Amino acid sequence: MHPRPGRRSAGRRKPRSKTWWRRWSKPISCVTAPGWRPESGTAAGARVPVTWPAAPAPRTILVTGGSGFAGRHLLRELGRRFPGANLACPAFDLTQPDEVAAAFRALQPDACIHLAAVAAVPVARQQPRLAWEVNLHGTLAVAAAIRAHAPACRLVYASSADAYGGSFRDGRAVRETAPLAPINTYGASKAAADLALGALAGEGLDVIRLRPFNHTGPGQSAAFVVAAFARQAARIALGLQPPALRVGALDPARDFLDVRDVCRAYATCLRHRWPPGAILNLASGRPRRIGDILAELLALAGIEAAVETDADRLRPTDIPLAWGDTEAAGACLGWHPAIPWEQTLGDTLEDWMERARAEAA
Repeated sequence: MHPRPGRRSAGRRKPRSKTWWRRWSKPISCVTAPGWRPESGTAAGARVPVTWPAAPAPRTILVTGGSGFAGRHLLRELGRRFPGANLACPAFDLTQPDEVAAAFRALQPDACIHLAAVAAVPVARQQPRLAWEVNLHGTLAVAAAIRAHAPACRLVYASSADAYGGSFRDGRAVRETAPLAPINTYGASKAAADLALGALAGEGLDVIRLRPFNHTGPGQSAAFVVAAFARQAARIALGLQPPALRVGALDPARDFLDVRDVCRAYATCLRHRWPPGAILNLASGRPRRIGDILAELLALAGIEAAVETDADRLRPTDIPLAWGDTEAAGACLGWHPAIPWEQTLGDTLEDWMERARAEAA
């Protein structure tokens, strides 16, 4: 009897190399797993994340969005982690591909962390064309510039957990394998760029897509919920406004991180070699109710205040509960949030106290 075509005949098996699992890959849903191996003692197909190998430190790191909220924290983190590297934040318009290409041609970076985006959900809703031009087409311009002028450059892309959208509706912590189902313009534009980079990874682009959940901290704009609460609490504490806060929906629960922890993850990626098409969530794994965050900030500020619903702060569509699975980032990068939530809120409030004092001076 002859063996079936395509099957190995019975007998002695060819031994596997010790690193066979590093090459093992299987697409799940619409994404590629971040770096997995089969788990012994489980059903076929079950997998666990594996630690990624080390990579040499980059010499030139190009950061887009370096003057923004996360960008300023990232530059401090990169300066600490890579003291000998050239940190470049060239000024160019992401909607002008020629300007983007010129920057990469001149700098020849061996790493790029792409943060620049229309990042506020209300702004993206009000200016959808700008959101798509920057978040999708600007990202494609960065990828094209790398491929044309710095092909050895490794790209760290700051995607967004907003890309998951409707995948949060089952109430469970979302993993990297969940479908992208955005429900607003911001999430859709980030999801489109995320998927486009995934396709380009299959064509040789060395890119990792990080999907951070809500992050806050000192320096954030009041367009974001925690900073908006902190600003009003600081002004009330200093007697600069009546004891009343204007708020949006307080019942939804979200997964919050400190921006400094997020930037530590961005920098940590550059210390590792990721597999093709890599994706990682950056999450705390703990949802927090928005109303509870407000109560914590009021207690930190030592004030009592009335709470008034502002219709302009309500979103047309909202998800009751959104939080992320943290397993892959912990296993692949050794990254976990390190800054206590109480410190995040305290530092954010103190930052707004300083801003309010300066405003009143």
